[in-house]
Amino acid sequence: MEINLISKSDARLISDYYLKNSCHFKEWEPTRESDYHSISAWEQRIAAIIQEQEKGLSSRFLMYDDLNTEIIGVCSLTNIVRGPFQACNIGYSISECHQGKGLMKYLCRHVISHAFEELNLNRVMANYMPRNIRSGKLLQSLGFTVEGEARKYLEINGRWEDHVLTSIVSTEHKYN
Repeated sequence: MEINLISKSDARLISDYYLKNSCHFKEWEPTRESDYHSISAWEQRIAAIIQEQEKGLSSRFLMYDDLNTEIIGVCSLTNIVRGPFQACNIGYSISECHQGKGLMKYLCRHVISHAFEELNLNRVMANYMPRNIRSGKLLQSLGFTVEGEARKYLEINGRWEDHVLTSIVSTEHKYN
């Protein structure tokens, strides 16, 4: 498995990834316009993402299959804040057919290490819906601590959903 930052050449692969998994992701994502995951929409979005990455505002990683012909997972550090906060949010998804193989944990570990070791952040935050048991277990296995709950935190699939708020700080990071 190869892990790289998103690049201009990934538009088709990432479009395919989201379109193939649209039913699988629907329960966990905001409602999107019908062309949101088109190749042309991703070409435009990737250009903006690359600018964000160059400014140090985000880092978006893709995990590819062994032949680099398919994206099987995505993990992003977004809302990177510097100054006294030194923190970001992490978000992730994995192809339905690759669930339960430990790949999401592997990808998240890589990205969290990047946050602490390359970006020198102090805190990575992740939020999940209480009914997303798999996500809660993943975050716990990665060393995240539950900090509380936020009622009606995000509009997901047309509904305002509560979220469990978690974080890991750099002094708790022990992956290497």
